[in-house]
Amino acid sequence: MRLAAIVLAALLAGCATKVGKDGRTETTVDVKYLAKTEVDRITDTVRSEVNTGLLLIADKLYRRNPREWKKSGAASREAAVARLRNRQTQSFPELGGTRERQAAALAFSDGYGGDRVAALVFGLLTMTDAAFGHKEEFFILDSLDEGKLYNTARNFEIALWKLNGDRTAAGEPYLLANELDPANRNLSFEREFGRQIGLLDLMAQIVADRHGRSLSRVTQSVATYIFLPVSF
Repeated sequence: MRLAAIVLAALLAGCATKVGKDGRTETTVDVKYLAKTEVDRITDTVRSEVNTGLLLIADKLYRRNPREWKKSGAASREAAVARLRNRQTQSFPELGGTRERQAAALAFSDGYGGDRVAALVFGLLTMTDAAFGHKEEFFILDSLDEGKLYNTARNFEIALWKLNGDRTAAGEPYLLANELDPANRNLSFEREFGRQIGLLDLMAQIVADRHGRSLSRVTQSVATYIFLPVSF
């Protein structure tokens, strides 16, 4: 139902209806939407939803792991999330210039001493940026690669698996996320990641169908989960 609501909102985004003094309704269409197809509007909405969802995950991870945002030098949890939101104009020296899967992998590395939440979410955000061609808005001549979208969705699955399963040498989780204690279960991370994975998979299938192609699906063993390339 959530996916259906997003698609409907995207299709209606370019239209505005108002009631005149005579009681008649008048529908207008934003001129820029004349250069957009329904797929373009859906793409805009999915892009925005995934970005927003990742920033929500960052905020939730910082709430459970406050030591991480303090490592970044940010003045507050909100400032640490804002740094990720404004990643195009912010520097992340602790990541050593890494992006996408290399940055995300640092969050689960014993040798990494920086902000693990920033490493993971910056990695996922830049994967998403690459999957959507580093664009925020899409028009009729824009084209996407379903393989990049598909790999990004799989990387979100891998990130969730690592949050739940990867441990430090001392046996502690690198980051506290889902609470699996039967007496106090909290699977909000599972739900939010699942929503974004569904959106990315939907987008990958739409793009493949648009170009008359089929998706090449990748299967990995859980024991050997590694982040897949997106910029290729």
